[in-house]
Amino acid sequence: MESLSFDLSHASVRELNQHLHSPAEVLAGQHVTVLNPDGAHNIAVGINAPVKVTVKGHAGYYAAGMNKFADVTIEGSASTGLAENMMSGKVHVKGFASNSAGASAHGGLLVIDGDAGLRCGISLKGGDIVVGGSVGSFSGFMAQAGRMVICGNAGDALGDSLYEAVIYVKGEVKSLGADAQFEPMTDADVSALSELLQQAGMDHDPHSFKRVASARSLYHWNADAGQEY
Repeated sequence: MESLSFDLSHASVRELNQHLHSPAEVLAGQHVTVLNPDGAHNIAVGINAPVKVTVKGHAGYYAAGMNKFADVTIEGSASTGLAENMMSGKVHVKGFASNSAGASAHGGLLVIDGDAGLRCGISLKGGDIVVGGSVGSFSGFMAQAGRMVICGNAGDALGDSLYEAVIYVKGEVKSLGADAQFEPMTDADVSALSELLQQAGMDHDPHSFKRVASARSLYHWNADAGQEY
């Protein structure tokens, strides 16, 4: 594997991203290391190639956004919008993530070893998110497809206005959002959850999780409901 490094104490994020936007045949098999990120914004956004990226420190807003095919590891924490609109590949944060991690992700796997802030997985559209710690309020809000795994606790309004996404949570849930409900874990859930935990490198008993899914009462407008659900 060809190795290359960008030191952001000297190079710019634009220079880094311009390299990471090279043709896929140029980037394939490369391992790009980002030194001294110091919380810079937009690190490793818009990658469309099977390249490995390791960020040696903390990342700012929208790290690894719109990722496609790449394997991005952040050896620190990440700010708002981590892996936003990810299409495929893997993003792994070894620290904590701020608000809206994995927002609108269509595919791929996002792994957060620590806690995640508010609105984790908001408008999820098909990706998988595994959080080793807890998540803030309104996580999974309007999640349409995909799966979320929360190994810690969840704040208020978990899964508010959930569609076809499924949330697995091990700890306590402060409250469920509108139209979200607890459902029995099936054998298929246990199998899927076991695989996701294994992919994320986390050791938890899948039988200890609860399933949260949509009650589907918001799918159609009910004029007699008086806007109370």
